[in-house]
Formats: sequence, C-alpha cells, structure tokens
Amino acid sequence: MSLQGAFSLLLLGNAQLIAVRDPHGIRPLCLGTLPTGGYVIASESCAVDIMGGQYLRQLRPGEMIVLDGSGIRSEEPFPRLTPAYCIFEFIYISRPDSLFDGARTVYDIRQALGRQLAREHPADADVVFAVPDSSNGAAIGYSLESGIPFGHGLIRSHYIGRTFIEPEQSIRDFSARLKFNAVRSVIANKRVVVVDDSIVRGTTSKKIVRLIRHAGAREVHFRVSAPPWKHPCYYGVDTPTERELIGNSLEPDQIAKEIGADTLGFISIEGLLRVAPRTMNYCLACFDGRYTAGKPETFEKTMLEQPRVANHAPAG
Repeated sequence: MSLQGAFSLLLLGNAQLIAVRDPHGIRPLCLGTLPTGGYVIASESCAVDIMGGQYLRQLRPGEMIVLDGSGIRSEEPFPRLTPAYCIFEFIYISRPDSLFDGARTVYDIRQALGRQLAREHPADADVVFAVPDSSNGAAIGYSLESGIPFGHGLIRSHYIGRTFIEPEQSIRDFSARLKFNAVRSVIANKRVVVVDDSIVRGTTSKKIVRLIRHAGAREVHFRVSAPPWKHPCYYGVDTPTERELIGNSLEPDQIAKEIGADTLGFISIEGLLRVAPRTMNYCLACFDGRYTAGKPETFEKTMLEQPRVANHAPAG
C-alpha cells in the first residue's frame, strides 16, 4: 500500500465520483443524498444539512465508494488496519452542529467534556465563560455541572479565522489580539473560570489571560477540555515540532505560571475517553505519542515556510 497517514480523497473521473477514506479512518468522510436525487460527499454532516440533503452515514475506515450512472457501490481496496479516529475532531476541529457517531452532535460531546472537566477540576468562582467559539459547549457543560453561572466574557470577531492553524507565529499573535475582546461588566471584580479547548503553544492563552485581567478579573482559573498537547500531529493539524508545544516541556502548574493564570486544569486522557463515543477507537498521538499510522522520518513543516527562491534572474 503506497498511501499512508490520514487522507480523505474525492476523485472526479469519466462520469464517476470516487470517495476514499484512509484505512485508519483518522479524518471523517460522510455520504448523503440531495433533494434532487443525487449524492453528496463531505467531511462533516453539517455540509449535507446546509445543502438541504439527508445524511446517510460515515464511510468506513478504508472504504472506497464509486458513484456513477448505475448507482453507488462500495469497495474495500486496502488491508484492514486498526481504526484510529482523530479525537481532536470533536474537541476542536469539527463544527458543533455535525453528527459525530451518527447520533450525538459534536456540541453534545463538548458539553459532556465540560461536565467531566468540572468534576476533575472544580473552582470557586463567580462566572464561567468560553474562549469562543469552539469552547462554547464545554464552557456551558462546566457551568451546568458546577452550578457557576455562565456568561459571555469574551467576544470574538468573526472576521478573524482560527488562529490555532495559522502557519506563522507572528500571524497567530496579531490575529489573537484582533480576534477577542473582553466584556468588562461580566469580568470586573469577579473570580472567573475561562474554558478553552486546548493549549498548544501557550501564546494565545497568555494573551487571553492578560486581556481578562486588564478587564478587572480578581482571579483567573483556566480550564482546558483537552489533555496537555505533548506531541506533534502529522495527520493534518499544524503542530509538527515538539519544541513548539508548551505541554511537552512544562507541567500544568508551570504552564499556569507561564500564561499568568491563578490555576490551570486539563481534562485527563481517562476522562476524555470516558466521554468519547464508544463506537470507535481513537488516535491520541498528540497526547500520548502513539502514532497508529506512523510518522515521517525527516519532514518538518518549517520546510514549507522558508522564503521561496526564484529560479530565474530578476528582470532589469
């Protein structure tokens, strides 16, 4: 087998549409029908909904489906491998209105993560709020479980994209400051719990804590609905080197000091798996370093960030 790692492929041929999901099923790929009678392939079920279609199912790991004038057929051209669905999909990547395992929405799972986080890391506080938007469900779950009122302490500009996946640190820093602003009436003179989906490099978390303190918070208790990110992801998320990952070199109490929080709590891997749908196995490589689909020997994403050198002499 020449293809390794994570992939979801969509190929358009001569009167054929072919969809392929990698043998580990690391990334999602789903099938739906359209009101006009055709089929639709998408990474998430929300795309099928938006098109007015009907979600049918996820492609199985290693499955290839062929759509043509005669209908649809399913094949399995790859050897069977251990399934390893990316657990970060429902923590951060997927939209909350997507179906995760055919029954529960991503929002439902994130809310359950927040409840588990509150059980593992309670706090004496006056208000709970999210680092919007991907943490909204977890923050609401934390509030429901703890009994601490939920508020909107941070407002996100939707003109700024996801800073986590920006390719360069300078862009991430600039985008993070433009992306969020604090609501002083929610924060001032309060003990706050702020819930985020992850801490990767720590730079954005540090800026958020500084922003919250500037708005008058008495205490800042940072809670994270993912375990400490300790290892690079080679399967489609922009965290390829361990030196960038604050969880790889520092313990949680050290990270709390680094980002300026009074306390810091991460959900445990055990707690994460307790909440995760039990209908599938998961890739936890970013948390435990076990790469089910292998890892590259030499590639680093910094190779793609080097300035391009023209292969011809400049004009003039």
